[in-house]
Amino acid sequence: MAFDYDLFVIGGGSGGVRAARVAAQGGARVALAEEDRYGGTCVIRGCVPKKLMVYASEFVDTVEDARAFGWDIAPGAFDWAGFRTRLHAELDRLEGVYRKLLSGNGVETFDMRAKLADAHTVELADGTRKSARHILLAAGGWPVKPGIKGEDLAITSNEVFHLDHLPESMLIVGGGYIACEFACILNGLGVKVTQYYRGAQILRGFDDEARGLVAEEMQQRGVELHLGTNVLEMSRDDASGGVLVKSTNGDERVFDKVMFATGRAPNTAGLGLEDIGVELGRNGEVMVDTYSQSTVPSIHAIGDVTDRVNLTPVAIRDGMAFVETIFGGNPTPVDHALIPTAIFTQPEIGTVGLSEEAASAQEPIEVYCTSFKPMQQAFAGRGDRALMKLIVSRENRKVLGCHIVAPGAGEMIQMAGIAVKMGATKEDFDRTVAVHPTMSEEIVTMKVPVRTG
Repeated sequence: MAFDYDLFVIGGGSGGVRAARVAAQGGARVALAEEDRYGGTCVIRGCVPKKLMVYASEFVDTVEDARAFGWDIAPGAFDWAGFRTRLHAELDRLEGVYRKLLSGNGVETFDMRAKLADAHTVELADGTRKSARHILLAAGGWPVKPGIKGEDLAITSNEVFHLDHLPESMLIVGGGYIACEFACILNGLGVKVTQYYRGAQILRGFDDEARGLVAEEMQQRGVELHLGTNVLEMSRDDASGGVLVKSTNGDERVFDKVMFATGRAPNTAGLGLEDIGVELGRNGEVMVDTYSQSTVPSIHAIGDVTDRVNLTPVAIRDGMAFVETIFGGNPTPVDHALIPTAIFTQPEIGTVGLSEEAASAQEPIEVYCTSFKPMQQAFAGRGDRALMKLIVSRENRKVLGCHIVAPGAGEMIQMAGIAVKMGATKEDFDRTVAVHPTMSEEIVTMKVPVRTG
């Protein structure tokens, strides 16, 4: 059977664009359909605009530190409208880059929704059908709300970049990295932030000691954090025009804005997947094997739509492994082990490998840990604390996990991640000469374990 394309990709995010481009560079006939904007969650409504907002929110501390270091600088007012204009212009530029990458490599694009008609056929929104030897699902994920009365009054992380003006007060519901990052960002921009999380501590799944320190620092900086608390219902407050929130702790409070960061779901609804035999999981994720192949051999899936590890670099690596397997003749399983990651709270968390809790449940360990005030912040009179932590196997001395809470932790953990991925031992760290004076030198100067497990 002759196909229109060798590969048809559904989804123009980072993973889908990378797979399409690389396959086309290798000579494959490739098409891609995207119903929204090219760049996906990361570029348009996730990592990139969020990190730019992180930068904007940190200048309050920068100005205060500069004054302590002798600079005659006075803090001014934050211009949200001016920042938002520049932000959207940058996102437009990046979307243009993604489009150019596809067109420049001969990928045919369709700016419309696509669904599957059968194992080798894609049906576009205008009714056109295209056939392909292989179909790659890279449709990403979408924020979900918890299903409570009045939830339509709340925004999600998608809408926060498009606010007409910054509210005076905002309730953020959730305790994951998205909720915590935006709590810190908006607090830094001058919004009075309250955060509700139903669990006992924010950032579930991360190292207990690290997330505990972040929670303390967030509260020290002005975030009003309520743990073990959830929203019951919401309604419009006619007097103020804000949102009246009833919560499980008995409070009834009015906030100018409410933002839900209570989870995301794969974008699989309405794609026709189950009708053609593609198995979906409980959260709607495409079930795939280690080569990203679904239960229908001609259909693969990568990135957030599989709900494996929902990170942009992981989606890109998934896409590269797919192309190598299908078009490179070199079967390459995805590798989701020892992925370094950062949470851009204030202070940041950088982490790779196992938490202390997960490691101690697996085998006997040693824990090396130190907490201190970074030089810059201490000189400026701020009470911020940093944390450096290594989890070490007592049997083979390998570093099983590295956890950093500090300004710039994301930059540090990228380098530490290389060593941990290579299987470095504690003695390898010990043999490395410290760079002084830096925060990160503590990673290689901790000599005595603080505890074993």
